[in-house]
Amino acid sequence: MRYRLGYWIGLILLLLFSFVVLAPFAWVVATSLRTPAESFSVPPQWIPIHPDFSNYQQVFERIPFWKQIFNSFVVSGSIVLGQLTTAALAGYAFAHLNFPGKNVLFWLIMATMMIPIQATIIPVYILMSRYLDLADTLQSLIFPALPTAFGTFLLRQYFLTIPRDYEEAAMIDGANPFQVFYRIYLPLVSGGLAVLAVLSFNGHWNEFFRPLIFLVSKEKFTIPLGLFDLQGYMMTGSISVVLAGIVLSMIPVLLVYLVGQRYLIEGIMMGGLKG
Repeated sequence: MRYRLGYWIGLILLLLFSFVVLAPFAWVVATSLRTPAESFSVPPQWIPIHPDFSNYQQVFERIPFWKQIFNSFVVSGSIVLGQLTTAALAGYAFAHLNFPGKNVLFWLIMATMMIPIQATIIPVYILMSRYLDLADTLQSLIFPALPTAFGTFLLRQYFLTIPRDYEEAAMIDGANPFQVFYRIYLPLVSGGLAVLAVLSFNGHWNEFFRPLIFLVSKEKFTIPLGLFDLQGYMMTGSISVVLAGIVLSMIPVLLVYLVGQRYLIEGIMMGGLKG
């Protein structure tokens, strides 16, 4: 009896929490299909009787949507591939290799997570524009984001859970250190790689601050900066067009999450069990 009561209380709490989380998203989708006159109707019309899809058409007319989506894919995809490479190599080195100053260097890297991006954005901008001649390019967004302290920490924890016996057995069979890393250890941390890939893609797809500083030309804009161009519609009393752009920009992120959902959950569960 007590078990069933606890089950129903837990279920009700989960349903309430789900409603709180999903209600804003449902409101955004519903409002993106309303006419300007209905944008701020009270109470909100959750299911539009006459959905107005012209809001989505205006997004494509107002901004170069496909070009900005392409730019966001280039930036986010390149950063994900780069971070997976650097984090895997660094995580393996800090977990299984021995070299002077390893612990000091590791904690110095961890300390960089405490530095806000606002404190480093000006030196990085000067480096990109004055010394590397990469001002107003997508590369100026990609290169500084390739090293990742969080990814290094995350994958180091995964590598630490793998016994050294595998390395010793592979070395006896004639494998060199890189083959041990690439063929033995890397497949065993696929869950951690999936977690880092999904988190990194979502984070950089929605990034606004660095593109705002580094990019000037509209043809180089990523999608968050493009959506900023839609703010003029808010002056007309309608936010439906702005929300239509936001809904469109969320589709790639949701697709990445749906594709990587199984690996993401498995990776988090494995990390929790091993931790």
